[in-house]
Amino acid sequence: MLNRRELCLGALPAVGTITAALSSTSALAAGAVSVSAGRTVKIHDNTIVPALGQGSARLGQGRHPEAAEEEALRTGLSLGMTLIDTAEIYGNGNAERLISHVIAGQRDRVFLVSKVWPNHVAGNGIERACDASLARLGTDHLDLYLLHWPSGITEFSGVVTAFENLVSAGKIRAWGVSNFKVSHMEQLFHVPHGDRCATNQILYNLGDRGMERDLLPWCEQHDMPLMAYSPLGGPDAGLLRDLALARIGAARGCSAAAVALAWTIRNGKVIAIPESGSAAHVKENAVALALTLTPEELEALDAAHPPPGR
Repeated sequence: MLNRRELCLGALPAVGTITAALSSTSALAAGAVSVSAGRTVKIHDNTIVPALGQGSARLGQGRHPEAAEEEALRTGLSLGMTLIDTAEIYGNGNAERLISHVIAGQRDRVFLVSKVWPNHVAGNGIERACDASLARLGTDHLDLYLLHWPSGITEFSGVVTAFENLVSAGKIRAWGVSNFKVSHMEQLFHVPHGDRCATNQILYNLGDRGMERDLLPWCEQHDMPLMAYSPLGGPDAGLLRDLALARIGAARGCSAAAVALAWTIRNGKVIAIPESGSAAHVKENAVALALTLTPEELEALDAAHPPPGR
């Protein structure tokens, strides 16, 4: 079984040629991997984004040299992971500052997402927070701006109005939410223009499937894709030690991480945003864009990690 660093050694070409990322594996040679140009997801305004992006919650905080983290993000961009997610609270803005170095000179290739903390929603706080994020990111607009949590917000009309004003001003292209339950989504959709919400970013991975009970069906009913953070199981990446994922990865000539990500984006209605400060790990993650799990493999993963109610 290949380990994380052995999977995708060597220089990989740009987006649209993910086949090359897999060409050295025995699985591809045997025809076991279904290769495509990469999966995408459509959000409400018909914008097409990659199903696999990049997170940044722990970047810019000294866990890795900043040069290595910047290289990891650039590697992801070159492999088609052109959606980058961040937030004002990540490293007190340091993640946004780091990302500004990465996107400089190639902003038009990046679908850029940031988030506003809930204690900034009062008055003109959302506009001020957005301006601060734009300054740290070195850009004049965000492609998507999210409310990070619903905590402490009793009604969402002011939030929607602030987001819509930012759209009108050209500072953001679309807006959404994060960590909303169905009850929050119902409340949001009763607000004028609340149905313009582009996505709900939530915790979702093979080991944490609770949202499949009600939130995923609700979002599917309203034609809204979800964005999954921690798709590899969170900071300790414990999911990557899962035996079911390892068995499938061994059979495919790829890693448990690639299988876990392929599972998360399997239905075209979820965008996964794994985080990595290592270019080698990002190369591994990108394999998921071209990895289609078979019905038998999906059944095996369901058996190991049953969905809610089973």
